Amino acid sequence: MSGLLGKLSPSKRVTSNNDLPLFYVNQTSMEPQRCPRDTPRVSVTFAELLMNVEDARNDQSTTRRTLEMASPITSSASSFDTWTSAPASSLSSSPFVLSFNDLTYSVKSQKRFNPLACYGKSRNGSSVNTKILLNSISGEAHEGEMMAVLGASGSGKSTLIDALANRIAKDSLKGSITLNGEVLESRLQKVISAYVMQDDLLFPMLTVEETLMFSAEFRLPRSLSKKKKKARVQALIDQLGLRNAAKTVIGDEGHRGVSGGERRRVSIGIDIIHDPIILFLDEPTSGLDSTSAYMVIKVLQRIAQSGSIVIMSIHQPSYRIMGLLDKLIFLSRGNTVYSGSPTHLPQFFSEFEHPIPENENKTEFALDLIRELENSAEGTKTLVEFHKQWRAKQAPSYNNRNTNVTLKEAITASISRGKLVSGATNNTSNLTTSFQTFANPFWIEMIVIGKRAILNSRRQPELLAMRLGAVMVTGIILATMFTNLDNSPKGVQERLGFFAFAMSTTFYTCAEAIPVFLQERYIFMRETAYNAYRRSSYVLSQSIISIPALIFLSASFAATTFWAVGLAGGSSGFLFFYLTILASFWAGSSFVTFLSGVVSNVMLGFTVVVAILAYFLLFSGFFISRDRIPLYWIWFHYLSLVKYPYEGVLQNEFEDPTKCFVRGVQIFDNSPLGQVSEAMKLTLLKSMSGVLGINVTAETCVTTGIDILKQQGITDISKWNCLWITVAWGFFFRVLFYFTLLIGSKNKRR
Repeated sequence: MSGLLGKLSPSKRVTSNNDLPLFYVNQTSMEPQRCPRDTPRVSVTFAELLMNVEDARNDQSTTRRTLEMASPITSSASSFDTWTSAPASSLSSSPFVLSFNDLTYSVKSQKRFNPLACYGKSRNGSSVNTKILLNSISGEAHEGEMMAVLGASGSGKSTLIDALANRIAKDSLKGSITLNGEVLESRLQKVISAYVMQDDLLFPMLTVEETLMFSAEFRLPRSLSKKKKKARVQALIDQLGLRNAAKTVIGDEGHRGVSGGERRRVSIGIDIIHDPIILFLDEPTSGLDSTSAYMVIKVLQRIAQSGSIVIMSIHQPSYRIMGLLDKLIFLSRGNTVYSGSPTHLPQFFSEFEHPIPENENKTEFALDLIRELENSAEGTKTLVEFHKQWRAKQAPSYNNRNTNVTLKEAITASISRGKLVSGATNNTSNLTTSFQTFANPFWIEMIVIGKRAILNSRRQPELLAMRLGAVMVTGIILATMFTNLDNSPKGVQERLGFFAFAMSTTFYTCAEAIPVFLQERYIFMRETAYNAYRRSSYVLSQSIISIPALIFLSASFAATTFWAVGLAGGSSGFLFFYLTILASFWAGSSFVTFLSGVVSNVMLGFTVVVAILAYFLLFSGFFISRDRIPLYWIWFHYLSLVKYPYEGVLQNEFEDPTKCFVRGVQIFDNSPLGQVSEAMKLTLLKSMSGVLGINVTAETCVTTGIDILKQQGITDISKWNCLWITVAWGFFFRVLFYFTLLIGSKNKRR
């Protein structure tokens, strides 16, 4: 069969038995070139083209060739001839029709009380104003068509797209949304549709090809081989016109990358990798020049023609873009003022007694007129009413286009042609259960998330270097400040100060983790909104990949300070000190990660972290021992993350009962008597011995390490339990982080 297709010249068209052109193959670009709209044509999905890219590349007889498939075809020449001569209607897929009727959505906002306004009163006395964002919006979008929602800022464009894309809570949205006459369930819609946000939410240090490949690994099922996933990505790169930028990083303010138009096409590509039936886009041309905007819409036209429904909001399309659109909906303050084909715009406004001048841009004229009416006393009420009457007259022609194909039949036909490759099965007796919620098992998701995070980290080594530098500088300062501490009363105080500062430093240096998730927050929300991966996979993967860096930082800090300060315990003491530092880094990193899921601003996050860590240090037992903390604050002492590693390293240092820290005359060191001569101190000791009845000499051990622990109130938890509690705090905050993502990343309007 490939040999037969290879004989087709770049300009030769495949025709039906009625000698009407269907499509032709461009061997140079490897893309099917569509014939004019008024001719029958074969509906070839992107997935079908893509599944055969690999076969075309393996054909050594031709350099670049694409196989077109629209129904089961054998490799024989007779089968190919039969297919190319079949009527177009028999080859086209079962059509999809997305219908929405009387969509209404309103929000309540509180305002200051105004006695002249008729608002409802809330319990606190402020007035409550109900603002209608969508008011009885209806329409239809068909397979192979692009529908654009237009209007001024605040007209409700994005709200309508969100409503259709199931991004508004069902309790808040009134009306119905159906696909082929059947109500779309949320789980099914996540599988068969995709949503492209207005902002380009991409990892700046990944290349275009890597970005699309990671999307393929998330959205395409495990049953699809790595080779086929790569072929799918390569075909998508060609379809999006990104071949020259495939190896270029996305870039950001600090790194030069792809252009704005290319970024937008990449954003579209990551959401259509699984070949969805419905594609929603929120202002895909926003911020682009006219050429880039036209290229983006041209790409969307190809996607629609491959068998998808494309619905987008757009601010003010150019004349060339208007020529690509199939349907328009104009909104004004939540009301429909026009819906229909762009070709009917002149007739509509002519009947409204505001004819469009011959050389005037139709959309610009319509939008300007709508703005003028909005600023008038009556507003757009007359235009809204006129549109209802005009639509009523047009209703018969639109009703004739309704499909009689059930949703089950249409999806079955799409699956057989290669669409919906994100885990679809051939068993469509129950549409909701015939699709997997996630394309891959959680361990595959964890591997892909981890691989992406590691690649990002490798492209930004300065981040780890800065954190290592901060830890090493702190360690060197501590090592040189507390060098070779002796076993004297002053040495004891210096040890306490060293441990308190060292343990708190490990937590403070974890604050740099705040921007990490905040930068990924909206990428995470976009990817999980349509079940690219599980939230649990993200949390587990991020937790695991953070451990190697923590191990390295802990070893660097412990090795820099332990022997230089002269801490006790030898090798076993160093091991416990190192494990405690590691546990502190783990708990601190988990705590900061949890807070980054709660707050949404970097500066606010740093402020909260610094304040809470300061409270943790205050109640750790260093400034005031546990026995001296008031009862009404003792609960905070046990919640302090610094308490447990601090008590653990103190026990590691002072647990030896044979080690003495205060001998004989040293008991006077922290008193005014510490300034008297050595002979006077010995005399005072003899006097004390006579009074106490105990012989106290200059070498008598007065205070051991156990005594110091008792003075500090560290008697209730062993050092190993302190270590395990610190580790448990880390796991606890990771679980809280998961629930934060579960609750706070629904990405739906209320």
